Amino acid sequence: MVKYCELFYSFFKIGAFTIGGGYAMIPLMEQELVDRRGWMRREEFLDQLALSQSMPGVLAVNMATGCGYRLRGFSGALAAIVGNIVMPILFIIALAMLFRHFRGNALVEHFFMGVRPAVVALIAAPVFRLAKSASISWSTCWIPLLATLLIWLFDISPILVILAAVVGGFVYGRLKK
Repeated sequence: MVKYCELFYSFFKIGAFTIGGGYAMIPLMEQELVDRRGWMRREEFLDQLALSQSMPGVLAVNMATGCGYRLRGFSGALAAIVGNIVMPILFIIALAMLFRHFRGNALVEHFFMGVRPAVVALIAAPVFRLAKSASISWSTCWIPLLATLLIWLFDISPILVILAAVVGGFVYGRLKK
């Protein structure tokens, strides 16, 4: 059985060493929860990720809640959540206190400009890995591409795109039977 301190420590590491927020945490979460700890299979991780994205709130906290609850119930969820948010909260407080002093500093601005591409790569890498787990192939990749284009180019609400995907998936499932 998983110990509370293991849950706390695993999510503490994830929260402490991720730059870029919830989506940048996905590769670390996958490595820690699936590959290193074996607390869930890759398919379960993908399901938890989809559920966490569809729920209101912060992705990282939703993932911590789901994983912690799955492994140790309410107390496990609490241990995972606290572990996940401790370092980011402390970092944000420290950054807010220092930000006033470094607001116009060119070196700090250049640092953040340099970090942006790395964050994009951290987000993009698991997308391709998870696409394989979700059985997205060259013949079905048009679906997420179309959803992205509808939201980005045509400014269609993501809620409408999700609802259309639910209806489309339901109809497809019924027709396939």
